Amino acid sequence: MSFEVWAPHARTATLLLDGSRLAMRAAPDGWWTSDAEPRHGAAYGYLLDDDDTPLPDPRSRWQPDGVDGLSRVHDPSAHAWQDSGWTGRQLAGGLIYELHVGTFTPEGTLDAAAARLPHLVDLGVDFVELLPVNAFDGPRNWGYDGVLWYAVDESYGGPDAYQRFVDACHAAGVGVIQDVVYNHLGPSGNHLPRFGPYLREDDENTWGAGVDLRLPAVRAHIVENALMWLRDHHVDALRLDAVHALVDDSPTHILQELAEEVDALSAHLRRPLTLIAESDLNDPTLISPREAGGYGVHAQWSDDYHHAVHVALTGETHGYYADFAPLSALAKAATRGFFHDGTWSSFRGRAHGRPLPPGTPAWRLVAYTQNHDQIGNRATGDRLAAALDEDLLAVAALLCLASPFTPMLFMGEEWAASTPWQFFTSHPDPQLGEATREGRREEFARMGWERETVPDPQDPATFARSRLDWSEPYPADGAPTRHTRILAVHRALARLRRAEPDLVDPRLERVSAEWSEDERWIRLRRGGLEIVVNLADAPLRIRPAADVVFATAPLDDDDGAMLVPPRAGAVVRI
Repeated sequence: MSFEVWAPHARTATLLLDGSRLAMRAAPDGWWTSDAEPRHGAAYGYLLDDDDTPLPDPRSRWQPDGVDGLSRVHDPSAHAWQDSGWTGRQLAGGLIYELHVGTFTPEGTLDAAAARLPHLVDLGVDFVELLPVNAFDGPRNWGYDGVLWYAVDESYGGPDAYQRFVDACHAAGVGVIQDVVYNHLGPSGNHLPRFGPYLREDDENTWGAGVDLRLPAVRAHIVENALMWLRDHHVDALRLDAVHALVDDSPTHILQELAEEVDALSAHLRRPLTLIAESDLNDPTLISPREAGGYGVHAQWSDDYHHAVHVALTGETHGYYADFAPLSALAKAATRGFFHDGTWSSFRGRAHGRPLPPGTPAWRLVAYTQNHDQIGNRATGDRLAAALDEDLLAVAALLCLASPFTPMLFMGEEWAASTPWQFFTSHPDPQLGEATREGRREEFARMGWERETVPDPQDPATFARSRLDWSEPYPADGAPTRHTRILAVHRALARLRRAEPDLVDPRLERVSAEWSEDERWIRLRRGGLEIVVNLADAPLRIRPAADVVFATAPLDDDDGAMLVPPRAGAVVRI
């Protein structure tokens, strides 16, 4: 280990180490180095040119005093790992559980989250996916405004707590997926431009200036960060946020470079390491093998399947939901992966997407009926539980967990949590806070919402409302409730996925669909099983009666035929 920093525009660089000032030497390609010994826990920062204000290390792993404070040396090998027997877990056949550390428990820490692992194990979770934990400005945030990508935010417990959390997950047989953001930096507390041209002002995306992927040092900043999580923190997979916002015209795209480096590390560590991308492009290049001309990213989120299920259950058809109104959209998404595969997108005003190549394993698409974006980017952060009754919530669970894809649940979904998941921030700059508040209210006012009904993201109460209420799945009196019944449905379906090979079979060519737009039913055949969903207000008669493997409600036998009740679903053996 050594002190080194990339500051190509600096004339001089000084290391401030435990109060002492040490001149640094210029090295090739804009780097500065020092021979000082990095001791675990030592406080340090960098002084550039004539500025007497120390800056945190762009690769700082520990920021106990916030993103404006001095960095601390963190030696990842100081942790006594207990997971030597952990051999990893492949994504295929797995169940993912997405959570935000700050609102998953009342305490909002990694240690408190680890204490809830028995709940996740009992549910049947194979991977826990953490929303970004990198250091951000202010006391609370979704995590997508991070500015120091290498540091675990101190509000969650810092890097030591993170390593304890991963250890606890592996001891429980659960893999860890870390959500990382490489397409932008947060709007507050970002000191990286003081060091070098990390951002390109000619490339504005939704969140501001894009990251300049033309520069080798910036690319290395991303690649080394990804390897840090997997190598030093023993993480099993990374979820790459909004990769469609990465502008890269290099001969080797940054996503391919990442995939190559991660695959090499996986071979060295001798355990599976997985990259999961978020992309709205419906471009199979992303998840196609490199030998077939793709980038070799292992999987990606599937918004199309979410949209089709959401419309089928709620009837909402505004905005990007419009094209998913017919049940045929759900049938296509379930059998072909992408709904928009070159078809016209009314929301975009153009043709969108390309078909998945034949033989693409279905597990490469991560499917969900709820996630942090699809809930939190609604005006009031309302979950499906706020709109659907128990019957349809059980159907939603069936369509998620019995889909051909890798299913993912969002925290609290498994018990129909009544708490919303709202957009919250804590920007210390009053002007930025006001701009965030007014920008969000204006956005939804254009959609017809009254401004005062949109929660103030800067209000601590918005954050507090978004915390899970753990008395819902575990009531003190033990009496059955809506929450306990929905939890039982999710547990039963997760067990069924593990028991029935057809439910984890990755061959999309073995999935077929029948449906009726008028009678509002859909039947998905998966090998020797059929998933039957009746969305109508009248029973659905199926002849002949079949061997029922699972049902969201009791089924009747009517003269040799099976009756699926209204707003119910079943898995039957055929």
